[in-house]
Amino acid sequence: MTFYLGIDAGTQSLKAQLIEVDSGLVAAKASVNFGQDLPEYQSPHGFIENPDPVVRMADPCMWLDALDMLLRKLQESGAPMGEIAGISGSGQQHGSVYLNAGFAPALARLDAERTLSEQLKPTLSRRLSPIWMDHSTSQECAELTAEFGRRLQDDTGSPAVERFTGPQIHKFAGTEPKAYRETTVIHLVSSFLASVLAGKSMPIDYGDGAGMNLLNLHTLRWDADIVAFTAPGLAEKLPDAVPSHTVCGALSPYFAKYGLKPGTPLAVWSGDNPNSLGGTGAAETGMAVISLGTSDTYFGSMPEFRTDPAGCGHVFGNPAGGFMSLICFSNGSLAREEVKKQCGVGWTFFDRTAGELTPPGNNGKLMLPYFVPENVPPVLKPGVRYNFDPTTAKPEERVRCIFESQAVSMYLHSRWMGVDTRRIRITGGASASPVFRQILADVFQADVESIAVADSAALGAALRAANAVGKLDWATLYEKFCAAIETVKPIPANREIYRKLTEDYRKLEARI
Repeated sequence: MTFYLGIDAGTQSLKAQLIEVDSGLVAAKASVNFGQDLPEYQSPHGFIENPDPVVRMADPCMWLDALDMLLRKLQESGAPMGEIAGISGSGQQHGSVYLNAGFAPALARLDAERTLSEQLKPTLSRRLSPIWMDHSTSQECAELTAEFGRRLQDDTGSPAVERFTGPQIHKFAGTEPKAYRETTVIHLVSSFLASVLAGKSMPIDYGDGAGMNLLNLHTLRWDADIVAFTAPGLAEKLPDAVPSHTVCGALSPYFAKYGLKPGTPLAVWSGDNPNSLGGTGAAETGMAVISLGTSDTYFGSMPEFRTDPAGCGHVFGNPAGGFMSLICFSNGSLAREEVKKQCGVGWTFFDRTAGELTPPGNNGKLMLPYFVPENVPPVLKPGVRYNFDPTTAKPEERVRCIFESQAVSMYLHSRWMGVDTRRIRITGGASASPVFRQILADVFQADVESIAVADSAALGAALRAANAVGKLDWATLYEKFCAAIETVKPIPANREIYRKLTEDYRKLEARI
């Protein structure tokens, strides 16, 4: 039996999945919830509360204590730690960790009798790390945009984005110049934890590096001009950027206390979005993933690099090679729940009955469901718009309206990818609705597949370890770990209904 370990450093928890590739089974799981298991960090939502709602920072020592705790939990569960053949991981994308000259020596002499946080805390040149939820860099984004204009998106895959690492570094260098000068290396969350495991500084992979506004996706190198403008001497502080399948480290002797073998091969870590693409089995061209959560996210593989003309979509690296898109719609489950509340109906009616009582296309009823500010398209001022009078519409018509409006918006705003989507993997709470699944299948005219995958980022990291270390091909791994458990087929007769509805939605949206 051959085992591979995947670790996911998410916003609110650290999770692990241990897979056995011969049987295609998940052999063990473990998780550490930051709020429940590490209350001393006062971060129940993964960050330290701040009076300014746009500031979202986390303590890197929390992630280190969580890593010690996670591996101890795995060991105590009876997991075959000594038989693990390779390890990789996933980190919440865009978060950054700032370290001084003591980092490399401290990693090289880690003492198993002491905790990781105790030994590495003195090596932090910036005590707290900005995470992906931080939006405090609007001024820095404006400065980057003024300097580089459209080239920033054309070359890095995204316009200047507040939560991205480049603007965060730009702000740090400008507001804390002394601490910045003391910084010798800047890691992402992913490469930071990979470095801890390896006992040496590890590189950043293309997938996670693409979420920094610093990596030129044409050359797959740090863009010299953007890097130089972002902060003085930044080029010397960035780790190398490497392909996602790179094996570039071996496990530090420190981790033998958890039953792991020193020297176990380590594949470079990546971001949570690229890992989730792999963990849902959707890294091949023609497949996409729709995650229906608080925000709805659409992401899929792209055979070649191209950017969204509207500036709403982002481009990252695909762990299986090539690129992936990601589009995040702010009004996801929050909008659906508000419509349900307004209609005064239960979940059975919302998810099932409403669809049975209304025809596809809903006689043209559409809404722009901006209950909160929207990312796609950028709408700063909330406000719901209708092309009908909602006060006279039946509850079932309003329910189908929110489903169809969200589905055609996803279709409309994903066309820039230039990919004919044939299969969609669907996850998240609303994926349980048979009405929504059928609408998505009909709008995209694609198979909509439900999967049993849980913790897709951790699973994706384990699959990446199997691919990089064990040289197992992605198709075999997907067949064993990511097979669909249910498929909804599109109804060809509904194609034209939804093409017209999509065009009507485009016109309605254009009015704002």
